[in-house]
Amino acid sequence: MGKSLTNLILLARAGVMVVLCLMLLNIWRAGGQWTRGLTSLLQMTEAEPRADDHTMILQQITGVSELTTAVLAMESVVPTSSDRMLGSYVIGTTRLLYIAHGEVSAGIDLSQLEEDDIRITGDTLQVQLPPPMILDSKIDVQRSRVYDYDRGFLGLGPDAAPELQALAQRETLAELVKVACERQLLEQANERATTVLSQLLNSTGDYQSVLINTQTPDPGACQLSSS
Repeated sequence: MGKSLTNLILLARAGVMVVLCLMLLNIWRAGGQWTRGLTSLLQMTEAEPRADDHTMILQQITGVSELTTAVLAMESVVPTSSDRMLGSYVIGTTRLLYIAHGEVSAGIDLSQLEEDDIRITGDTLQVQLPPPMILDSKIDVQRSRVYDYDRGFLGLGPDAAPELQALAQRETLAELVKVACERQLLEQANERATTVLSQLLNSTGDYQSVLINTQTPDPGACQLSSS
């Protein structure tokens, strides 16, 4: 009887040891998972890079900087003259006839675009363009020339060729800009800018509809801008 009791006690102790071992094993496994979870929670990661649609479109458009969409070229014959005076009397007159080739370009200054000028509504993209402007007006000095230079009777007129030529060029530029505005070069620039940018933005395939809104030219847009 005493021997059987001893064996029973030993078996009970062995069973307790086994249970304790199993409990410790489970605790160890759970601890490892908890540690890994904590490590994962505290681990620093980088989020997926994102790009703002407005910024991307703005950069895509302003990458062109100045969109020259309309150009007017013309030839002009400009007479100029300068008198030599003696008191209130003209004693000699110099005349210079200048044939000038000039060019005026109009378009949109895309650097003026801001993020507020771009709106995205669903699959529709709207862009509000700045008003058109004269971007450049210049004389083609390689093709222009002095046609005639005359200092008058006995050469009494002043020797003023450089001054008269510069005057002829300034008059030509002013006339070029005037004619360009009369022929609605700025309105043409609006129309062509709409076509060019619509094609550019539609080519991405990101939007079902692209709307380009233009503005009427500023009253002071037809000013001389020479270079």
